[in-house]
Amino acid sequence: MSDKDVVVKPKIRTRRKLDRPRLYKVILVNDDYTPREFVVMVLKAVFRMSEETGYRVMMTAHKLGTSVVVVCARDIAETKAKEATDLGKEAGFPLLFTTEPEE
Repeated sequence: MSDKDVVVKPKIRTRRKLDRPRLYKVILVNDDYTPREFVVMVLKAVFRMSEETGYRVMMTAHKLGTSVVVVCARDIAETKAKEATDLGKEAGFPLLFTTEPEE
């Protein structure tokens, strides 16, 4: 080797792998007082569902007690659940939407 030979070593870069944010479910809880049409209207307004999809989600909650409406990021899920629950309260109904982490 002469004095002019240069040895190049590759630099090793490590990139942090970011974990995806944990997803949360928005759950519609059935009650015996809120009219079905109102629940479908709230699902259409807040969650942008079609009439048919809203009806299916509402009927699932009616038959089984609860129904998953949407799965999304935590802040979005909590905002939409609060907005939908508040619409029910404003109309005088005990409509309830909750959030919980997806497994």
